[in-house]
Amino acid sequence: MRLFQQRHEVVVWAPAKVNLFLEVLGKRPDGYHAIATLMLAIRRFDTLGITEDNSGAIQLHCNRSDLSTGADNLVVRAARLLQERTGCSRGCRLRLIKRIPMAAGLAGGSSDAAATLLGLNRLWQLGLATGDLEKLGAELGSDVPFFFHLPAAWCTGRGEIVTPVAFPRALDLVLVCPSFGCPTADVYRQVKVPEQPLDGTGMLAAAAAGDVEAIGRQLHNRLQPAALTIAPKIAEFVDRVEALQPAGTLMSGSGSTVFAVCLDRDEALRIAKELRKSARGEFAVHVVRSCSAQHPP
Repeated sequence: MRLFQQRHEVVVWAPAKVNLFLEVLGKRPDGYHAIATLMLAIRRFDTLGITEDNSGAIQLHCNRSDLSTGADNLVVRAARLLQERTGCSRGCRLRLIKRIPMAAGLAGGSSDAAATLLGLNRLWQLGLATGDLEKLGAELGSDVPFFFHLPAAWCTGRGEIVTPVAFPRALDLVLVCPSFGCPTADVYRQVKVPEQPLDGTGMLAAAAAGDVEAIGRQLHNRLQPAALTIAPKIAEFVDRVEALQPAGTLMSGSGSTVFAVCLDRDEALRIAKELRKSARGEFAVHVVRSCSAQHPP
């Protein structure tokens, strides 16, 4: 996540993420599922601009008219939570430019919430440590803490326990973003907990080695079969991508985005070109690179 101070405005770039591995371990007493997942930030960003509001109010404006800007929005909730926990009486005007598809398994809302906490901590000069912001983020959503540990992390619990992972190279990816989304709660209601969950050892080894072909072979998402029961069309998109023979193909998170892991940029551009020929308005195609130590958010 990248933060800029521009005169009276703080600007934060909020990246999307993909899940290279996601296993469901069981159902927790609190109703959530215990998971283990390898998340990787990618270079597709929402932009959040934050300025002071002397009235103490919190106002959100967005370029997407179909996104609520009221009290239910994670950005607004993050700002209000920060006010409540710190006793800060200052207000803000938030300007959100959405580029990350919504309800797509890319965690755009969670990233925007993390960006809000980070940006307001700077604007309001609160002096909170990253760990403090991470704890607040966990109250807002399971994916939010990840965005304080970019570019890659192994996440457990309900996703809020984050262990950073060294990722030695950037990956070239193609995103297939359908015109429809998948409600996360609905997908989890359909998921079947395996008797013997995969442990992710193979994926972590492949990631540590920066071996793209091995990463492609180790891709796994336990939520994908559940999402296909809700949105069977996703299976068609998976088949279209797999037919173009990238290193690997997987649905991200609870869907609906399908992504291809490619050997290099040229392969990603080739696959994207072929997919666009048959898109027919059913999905958008984006060529992206993951964030890494060499290519940070």
